[in-house]
Amino acid sequence: MLYDVTASLLIIVASMFTLATIIALYRAPDALTRANLMGNTTSVALPLILIASLINDIGQGDFSVGNLIRVVLTIAGLLVILAIGSFIMGRSLYETEE
Repeated sequence: MLYDVTASLLIIVASMFTLATIIALYRAPDALTRANLMGNTTSVALPLILIASLINDIGQGDFSVGNLIRVVLTIAGLLVILAIGSFIMGRSLYETEE
């Protein structure tokens, strides 16, 4: 029961981050600002969804060390790839706006 509530709260928080990002993307004035706004969803909401999935597995008794390692590596990969991708996208957008 506690695991389900915790996982549900994490999903709700991730959904709120996603909704806030969508609203901000709609109101953003230019492409560079839109590219910077995607960082909230990708670096906060996606790891929260992965952690909620892991907590749900623990609550159902399906926890395994393999799943834990997979979630940790996925979150680490997300953070590294997103940082590099945001940098490259920002540079290319900045160069095209001049």
